[in-house]
Amino acid sequence: MDFFKKLFGTAKKPHAEAALSAPTEPVEPVETAADAANIAARLASGECLDRHWQTVGRVEQDVLTYMISPSFTGGPHWPSTRQAYRVVRRDESIVLATEGLSDPFDDAEGLGNGFEMELFLETPDIPDDARGEPGDVDPLRRSWAFELLEHVAKTVANAGGITHQLDNHGVLSLELPGFSLSHQMSDQVPTLFVTEDDAAGVLLGGPEPDFPTRLEDMPLSPVRLVPVVLITASELEYVRAGGRAAREDLVARLNAAGVGHTSTLCRQSVV
Repeated sequence: MDFFKKLFGTAKKPHAEAALSAPTEPVEPVETAADAANIAARLASGECLDRHWQTVGRVEQDVLTYMISPSFTGGPHWPSTRQAYRVVRRDESIVLATEGLSDPFDDAEGLGNGFEMELFLETPDIPDDARGEPGDVDPLRRSWAFELLEHVAKTVANAGGITHQLDNHGVLSLELPGFSLSHQMSDQVPTLFVTEDDAAGVLLGGPEPDFPTRLEDMPLSPVRLVPVVLITASELEYVRAGGRAAREDLVARLNAAGVGHTSTLCRQSVV
């Protein structure tokens, strides 16, 4: 099931006997200069992201990823086959962030750092059995926060990134229909966040966090870190009715209430 609405000279022939006696060892693919440059840019991109997240919190060495890239099994295509999620532990919360939306494109040159963005979600409200101890990230797969971020990432990848939409429309909103058919979210997220028509909603791009969200020193082009913020049912209805003006006002209200960019399940609606 699609859990989310989708946005938007001639060589001489060898002598016959020589050909029959030639060794049959497999031919290794030759790495071109473009391949080498792409690999170098990808490594430099990962190092830049790592340096940034190290300033935000305690970065887990391991990432949440897949044995087989979803792009090989009918999933959305990211810039490269690498689709992963980084875990950053802060004092009272955990940041989950995509890792790969800003990878340089496979088999393409001159296109910058992929979609020139990564998504992240910060929350203090992950169940104890899904938090994992430091050094153990796998339990986070069982959290509502990972399920939400993973599906938003799929939508964003299908849209080819959303930087242009953010530039044109400011903070965006995204609806998540079929909430009751989700896995962890339907068990862990309170009904305060679920509309009567079985949807939840998020803001993309605001409010801004307490750390920089634009990385100017990526190897190919600047990359922005886009917050994903879970909103209550009444806040989603407010956005549905009011469009951009309501989104901007909701950001101001979340900041004024001290909620900011944090997706917390233990709060009151601000509208």
